[in-house]
Amino acid sequence: MKASKLQQGFTLIELMIVVAIIGILASIAIPAYQDYIVRAKVTEGLALAASAKTAVAENAANGQPFASGWTPPNATINVSTAPVPTSADRSTNIKSGVSIGTNGVITITYTDKIASGSPTVVLIPAVGSTLPSQGTPPTAGSINWECHSATSPSSDVLQSIKGSLADKYVPANCRG
Repeated sequence: MKASKLQQGFTLIELMIVVAIIGILASIAIPAYQDYIVRAKVTEGLALAASAKTAVAENAANGQPFASGWTPPNATINVSTAPVPTSADRSTNIKSGVSIGTNGVITITYTDKIASGSPTVVLIPAVGSTLPSQGTPPTAGSINWECHSATSPSSDVLQSIKGSLADKYVPANCRG
């Protein structure tokens, strides 16, 4: 009587093909996952800037200095410690990666954990096709926020003001 084979294993070629497929998938998935992690960290800075956006909009409507009454959030692991412009209502030693400029432009400065060189994202308060004037309530309508990274979105009016963070790390409305 002949002995029959009850179980036959995989050949070496079949195993090598499986390992090659897993290697190819990993080489694609790992960089995509790393970019995803950075984008999640960038979102933290945009969330920290929400209070600054509210302060700029309210102060613009009331004809007040844009940073009046606003307290910058504390720096985090992802959002840098950068000097904040001085004003009468806060001390000069407060430091945060979120700052409001004299024209209402909000700059978010990130740490080197996001990208090298302390990259920035800029939030611009557009009233029509211009920036609001400090001390003068906007008459052309409400403030529309534009988000700019290294390449300003082509649909935005104020394209000359840019951040420095690469487009692949920012939300879609901040990309060029």
